[in-house]
Amino acid sequence: MTATPIQAPTSTAPQTPAVDEKRLSAATGMDAVTLRVGDLEKMSNYYSNALAMEPLEETARDGEVHRVLGRGTTPLVKLAATPRLPGVDAKQAGLFHTAFLFDTKEALAATVAHAAQNTNSTFVGSSDHLVSQAFYFTDPEGNGIELYVDRARSEWTHSLDGEVQMDTLYLDPNRFLERHLNQDVLANTAAEPGIVGHVHLQVGNIPQAREFYVDALGFEPSLSSMPGVLFAAAGGYHHHVAMNTWNSRGAGPRAASLGLGDVAITVPGREDLDALVARLRTHNLEFADDGRSVRIVDRSFASRLLSGSSIRNTDGSRTMARPSATRCCWPPESSRGLRSRRSSIPIISAASYTFSWRSSFERSVLIRSPNPMFCSTVLCGYSA
Repeated sequence: MTATPIQAPTSTAPQTPAVDEKRLSAATGMDAVTLRVGDLEKMSNYYSNALAMEPLEETARDGEVHRVLGRGTTPLVKLAATPRLPGVDAKQAGLFHTAFLFDTKEALAATVAHAAQNTNSTFVGSSDHLVSQAFYFTDPEGNGIELYVDRARSEWTHSLDGEVQMDTLYLDPNRFLERHLNQDVLANTAAEPGIVGHVHLQVGNIPQAREFYVDALGFEPSLSSMPGVLFAAAGGYHHHVAMNTWNSRGAGPRAASLGLGDVAITVPGREDLDALVARLRTHNLEFADDGRSVRIVDRSFASRLLSGSSIRNTDGSRTMARPSATRCCWPPESSRGLRSRRSSIPIISAASYTFSWRSSFERSVLIRSPNPMFCSTVLCGYSA
């Protein structure tokens, strides 16, 4: 089977040259996350073997080794070796899961099969969310992972107030694999395209998260009627970012620790960054723009290690946050009115805040955002 490049989950509406001063471009998408890891080799092997990623680049920065893994030429995760940092506190604000989106059910099934057979994987559950079908795992250091495939937008439904209709329905993992696991795809899974479809965070306070991600950054709410959670997106997607307080209600700034160090959000060009900067000014977020970088520092986090939430431009930019070793299915099974069920996948027999453009990153904007939920860095930039 010949793999075709996966398309980022962006709007199918005709693009107009005008930049919306209040909202992110419909062409906004997510990019590779950065995880601060304690055991670089173990984590690299996990993402290579369990998720069929390949090493793309390795650099040394400030005494840290940074290793990029992905599929094809697309970075999906960046691992930064920080072995002296403490582990994750499940009740802190940080990462709920990073969601990897695949183009076909066959590509998803093959990746799930690899992850299920890996002894370092923890299978958390599988769900039909109406807009997507998803499987959840936890990596060896407690970072949540979602592997999913979208249904066609024509199959999505919306409430009268415009919210995307989502649910958590039981998805039988073995039945899904029986139907969609293809041996040719399984044997060459790394060749199947994948991207970061969305990033789900756990935060201390939803109204504050809304002020930052919706009002300042410019995402549009896509689901906000459920208590303790906010989904937001650009271009009508079901969500590029999500924030919940299911495990972290009331959490404040977190100390430096292992987990997510950076999440990337991409926007089309410099004019989108200019609109972002204008919004940041409107919301009295201090920043410095030297032409190559823009930095926003929350003074209460100034002495903290960079970790938190970041953002990026559609040609390749980024955002930051941090993980916790908890259940990663959306929403949690304890949520009222929602149907969810855990299951386990047996060993499967293979035989049966950075915004920037992707290109050369000649220019970039680093924004350390004053997000009260967790220490955040937003990198915004573009290639000339």
